[in-house]
Amino acid sequence: MKAVYLDYNATRPIRPEVLDAMMDAWRRMGGNPASAHHAGRAAKALLEDAREGILGLVGANTSGKDRDRLIFTSGGTEANNLAVLGMAQARSGGLPGECVISSLEHPSVLRPAEHLLDLGWRLHTIPATRDGLIRTDWLADTVSRNTALVSCMTVNHELGTIQPILEASRVCADRGVPLHTDAVQAAGKIRLEFRDWGVSAMTLGAHKLGGPVGIGALVLCGDAAISPIMFGGEQQEGLRPGTECPALAVGMWKALQLAMEELEETAQRLTALRQHFEQRLKRTIPNIRIRGEAVARVCQTVSVGIPGADNQILFTGLDLAGIACSIGSACTSGSPEPSPTLLAIGASREEVRGSLRFSFGPATTREDLDYTVEVLSRLTAGLREKAVAQRS
Repeated sequence: MKAVYLDYNATRPIRPEVLDAMMDAWRRMGGNPASAHHAGRAAKALLEDAREGILGLVGANTSGKDRDRLIFTSGGTEANNLAVLGMAQARSGGLPGECVISSLEHPSVLRPAEHLLDLGWRLHTIPATRDGLIRTDWLADTVSRNTALVSCMTVNHELGTIQPILEASRVCADRGVPLHTDAVQAAGKIRLEFRDWGVSAMTLGAHKLGGPVGIGALVLCGDAAISPIMFGGEQQEGLRPGTECPALAVGMWKALQLAMEELEETAQRLTALRQHFEQRLKRTIPNIRIRGEAVARVCQTVSVGIPGADNQILFTGLDLAGIACSIGSACTSGSPEPSPTLLAIGASREEVRGSLRFSFGPATTREDLDYTVEVLSRLTAGLREKAVAQRS
């Protein structure tokens, strides 16, 4: 059976170069980076090299009094929780306040924001257009100096749409409000410009880049106020207690470095594959919808809607044919609830029920995509024939 992996937005298999860099770090690292002896200092040096390297690659300021900071976490989910809960509570002095997030956010932003709601906060969600972009006009009318935090992702994890971060940051800057952006799905697909975008905080993850699972980071503007959400140690300014793993940090740095070096070539190749895939889908499957195709998207994410289809049946059929894709975010896999992202752009529950996400990577070929179209077309035709038979 042919094996086709089209779920790179969930994770990218770790790169051999990253494994080599991590193994080298583990061989060189004999101590705890928080220890003051020579073994601890050697581990600390590896950790700080990775920290500085990542900051430089995302366009952060690495020198001077207003130098930016990077807090290593266990992944993008923890970094998003730290940003939403830690920044909002620091800004409000620990009292209930007002928070604004986009309606397109990943669950790791939505859930902590809902937790603030449970604590008595006011929560506003930025509506989205049917094309999958946040409405910055609504943001400008809603955000005030009383807002503790705005959070808006850089690239949507299901649609691949590139959000208007610069416009959002201008709105927030005019009102003196910090802006956090989840850039987990943007890293390695577009160039990250932390300082130029004017954001206060940016979330990064490693395993979407071919780095190790188990590490992410929150980049913070030098003067960004933030409170810890975990306690028990003084590591990383007391903002994220616990022993850091230099080898994981080195692996994340290496993965990001390789992704940035290959960015232009990757974007060109995967954009061509995406266009080929979408054209074949539209020619082969009647009434199929490609979401977000009228706006800027990253090179390798395709969200499709097939009227009258059942995505659970399609997903299973594709899997049995050796094709890995997804129904939505991997973090909500198995949930009976429909995708909040698709509902936010105005899709009905019936439309959501016929939706799938395909995401490409370095191993994806045109032959893989042609095979996927062939299998999906056959499955879709079978469902439609069954529906006609049931009506007659």
